[in-house]
Amino acid sequence: MNGWTIDHVAIVVADLEATIAFYTRTLGFEQLYRETIVDQGVEAVGIATGESVIELLRPLDEASAIAAFRGTAATKMHHIAYRVTDIDAELARMREQGVRLIDETPRKGAHGNTIAFLHPKSTGGVLTELCERR
Repeated sequence: MNGWTIDHVAIVVADLEATIAFYTRTLGFEQLYRETIVDQGVEAVGIATGESVIELLRPLDEASAIAAFRGTAATKMHHIAYRVTDIDAELARMREQGVRLIDETPRKGAHGNTIAFLHPKSTGGVLTELCERR
């Protein structure tokens, strides 16, 4: 067992306010954070779901790659993130296993976390993020 747990599932949204309202008012979940991550081109909102988080991502630019990924859909699942305790060690282990990495070295992510993405071509088509909490 590697000790990974699901940290969050990220969903790209067209209408952030309506989506926040659905999760908080309709479903009764709690909003944890809201921040703009300029270098990633998104506004991120974390919604508590027990031990995990639904992370809503609104593209800052409708001409961006993440907006193009969403297309004309109101929402679209973007990636799954797994919480790890030592992201550097896990990236080294993934490299040894032949996993293609998008991020060779960790970088700053939402909510002050350190993140790195694994390429979907190595993960069965699912964009996968490793996330070490600060």
